[in-house]
Amino acid sequence: MGNPPISKELRKGSADLLVLALIEDRPRHGYEIARLIGERSDGAINYHVASLYPTLYRLDNLGLIEGRWVEKVGQRRRRYYRLTPAGRRMLTKERSVWQQFFLALDRVAGFQAR
Repeated sequence: MGNPPISKELRKGSADLLVLALIEDRPRHGYEIARLIGERSDGAINYHVASLYPTLYRLDNLGLIEGRWVEKVGQRRRRYYRLTPAGRRMLTKERSVWQQFFLALDRVAGFQAR
């Protein structure tokens, strides 16, 4: 059944972390990144692939990811993105920031059973 959708503001604020985390292990193309976000969040976080491209381009321009075109027989060419060393450092930082944020939310809102 899935979770209720996450607000546009939360999706926008978490896009960098999600993209960096999904390409941490291996290069991925935009459509795959968007699909995995939806799948792994049980549908709570969804991005139309076209709305992810500005994030991908920005991260590329910042040197956090690198994109390269790959052509496979019988498929259209796709741009695969991989994490750079600077992107790995940023991912570590983003994870820490979000973890602190989640802990603070829990302290205030009391999500865990006491």
